[in-house]
Amino acid sequence: MARPSEADLPLFRQERVNDPEAALKLLAAEAKGCTRCDLYRNATQTVFGEGPADASLMLVGEQPGDQEDLVARPFVGPAGKALDKALEAGGIDRAQVYVTNAVKHFKNEPRGKRRIHKKPDTSEIDICRWWLGNELDIIQPNVVVALGATAARALMHKALSINASRGRLIALEDEMKAVITVHPSYLLRLREERDKRREFDFLVKDLRLAADAARRS
Repeated sequence: MARPSEADLPLFRQERVNDPEAALKLLAAEAKGCTRCDLYRNATQTVFGEGPADASLMLVGEQPGDQEDLVARPFVGPAGKALDKALEAGGIDRAQVYVTNAVKHFKNEPRGKRRIHKKPDTSEIDICRWWLGNELDIIQPNVVVALGATAARALMHKALSINASRGRLIALEDEMKAVITVHPSYLLRLREERDKRREFDFLVKDLRLAADAARRS
């Protein structure tokens, strides 16, 4: 099959090299109408990533939650507040980091007035990888942090043990590196304060590892 000419490529791919910021805006605009899987049916809207188009550090979560779905911004709910606290403790400016999710729609089960979070399945993660792959292609961060198992699968194309994989840099394509750690929502589910403090410190340590590596690259 002949390789498509530059003019035949989507506009965001044409803009990718010359103007990454414009390319990212075009990609986000295209994602607003995404119906690649059925998750859009119960979601309010697509929740795309946000942050600098030239960010050296990129964070990838699982999917938007209820609050993210309503305001169309990633990590603004309880897990987002936990992430902000960990970033601050690690000396990392969120404004300099690109933050997104492996899955762009909120998967949920309506129960009366509530919407119950449901974990994305393998097919939904794989289908939505098209958007994440293009975000990576445009931004080309030095280091990508996978926050939780869903993000790790999306980046590594396979299931991984978080505890066995965290605390080190993992090679990805295009000279990028990955750091795998827990999703901030994990901290919220812990009941004992000492467990919360311990896991928070581990998360901060992983984020510092990623940020330091991103600066050195």
